[in-house]
Amino acid sequence: MKYPLIVRRAMLLATSCALLQQGGLVLAAQGDEAAPMVGTRPAISTLTPQPVADALRNASATPSTPADAQGNVAELMQMIHGAKLSELRTTYNGSYGASLFFYPQEMTYYVALFQDKHFWRVIKSEDVARAEAIYAGFAQQTAQLADVEIRRTQLQAQKAYIEDIIVLSEDRAKRLQADLDVARTQQAKVNDYQRQTQGEAAALHAEKERAQAQLRQVQGEVMQLQRQTEMGLPTQK
Repeated sequence: MKYPLIVRRAMLLATSCALLQQGGLVLAAQGDEAAPMVGTRPAISTLTPQPVADALRNASATPSTPADAQGNVAELMQMIHGAKLSELRTTYNGSYGASLFFYPQEMTYYVALFQDKHFWRVIKSEDVARAEAIYAGFAQQTAQLADVEIRRTQLQAQKAYIEDIIVLSEDRAKRLQADLDVARTQQAKVNDYQRQTQGEAAALHAEKERAQAQLRQVQGEVMQLQRQTEMGLPTQK
């Protein structure tokens, strides 16, 4: 059975007044909740609206004001914490998201746009086609909004990758420089050794030539003495 609009608003006002008394406790409990991570799907009760505190204070100050005056964001949060909604669709792009919720009791749809754990916009409608169209628009908007964020994430990864390559390249350059320093030092030692060896070889060659000349002289003297010693003796046939 569908109640007239004025009756539904009166019922919603009564429910809202009761929930407003618990608003401070709800907000305190929400303060320590972590924001939904990119690429993960948090429970809908973890999404908290940024302006909900002001909305609740304004609603408490004017209890005779219709419930709609407190804002769709606060109303949606109250219904989420009251476990009255069914989550029909959710789209994530980066830290942005869009959700379509359904309130079966009144056949009402809530379309929400959020960033991290903060609701940004909430549209309430009883027209399913309009709700779906708004959700599609919000989902497309999250893709556009997340472009810069996704690009930043990619650039951060590219920067970190390049920095890692730089570190590896610098380390390789240091290793090559160390090898080059060793090669240069060893080459200098080899050159010194070559010069020393060549000098020694030249000195040895000169000494060898002198020794050979001395040997020829000694051999000549030996032959001369040999002939003198054998002088007057029969010649050996």
